[in-house]
Amino acid sequence: MMELVAVDIGGTHARFAIARAADDGTIELDEPETLHTEDHASFQTAWEDFRERKGGTLPDAVSMAIAGPVGGEVIRFTNNPWIIRPALVEEKLGATRFTIVNDFEAVAHAVARAPDEQFVHLTGPDGPLPATGRLTVLGPGTGLGVAHLYREADGTYRVSATEGGHVDFAPLDQIDDAILARLRKRHTRVSAERVVSGPAISDIYLALAGLEGRAVVEEDDIAIWTRGMDGSDSLAAAAVDRFCMSLGSVAGDMALAHGAKGVVIAGGLGYRIRETLLKSAFAERFRAKGRFAGMMADTPVKLIVHPQPGLYGAAAAFVSEHA
Repeated sequence: MMELVAVDIGGTHARFAIARAADDGTIELDEPETLHTEDHASFQTAWEDFRERKGGTLPDAVSMAIAGPVGGEVIRFTNNPWIIRPALVEEKLGATRFTIVNDFEAVAHAVARAPDEQFVHLTGPDGPLPATGRLTVLGPGTGLGVAHLYREADGTYRVSATEGGHVDFAPLDQIDDAILARLRKRHTRVSAERVVSGPAISDIYLALAGLEGRAVVEEDDIAIWTRGMDGSDSLAAAAVDRFCMSLGSVAGDMALAHGAKGVVIAGGLGYRIRETLLKSAFAERFRAKGRFAGMMADTPVKLIVHPQPGLYGAAAAFVSEHA
């Protein structure tokens, strides 16, 4: 039995758990600890906080899933101010072995190992994900993560991280045009992440308000998500539906770009809005690819419902590298 610390660091939260991997590749996670990145000056202080919560000692192996590019001597996060220097991991964390992967690279590892019951069907053929070939994995959170997974015929797999969330946003109708126009006032270049991420709901909401001539104030994105999901605010509900449409568009674009045989939506936000996704125009937008609409209709799209795919995937990435 191999024991390690699995860490999943996003823009808003850093999640830690002790993971145990058996010789047969089975991975189990202890109850995770979730820390707010804004409450800690650095990853080092967050690590020390977790270590204290675990009684002062931790395993000497660690796997980190990081929201941002992981190459180079200094790793900088896309949506929080922390930095990590891989050359100092052994010294600072007391780790004799470590793995560092992009957060959605880790999620793709989770997709590769998760059983069929950990997936909910969204659109396309309703059956297991393809056993061979390429899958696109993406999910909205503080940003928009994208990775792809290639399954070999012998049961092995390969995972590649991407920065697909930073491709250009492509509007499809006049409402999308209005959202883009609003975002262009602040950003020289509007990426997909500016529209398909948790904080983006605020800009979508305000753009819809502008179309209707409503005077509304800027507010916390969580408040808009709450009102949109519980139905207490019809404009917020319209913003949530528009978000789902945009997610469908981007998921379809990524599938085309990757040549994917299947798509998996991941992330905590995707899980929280799963029922809304099923009722929304997500599937219609996913298929709306002109001459390739028929091919898109034949592409299965699933939602992974593992409670901690980032942590599970970080542990899986470590096993793949070190076992």
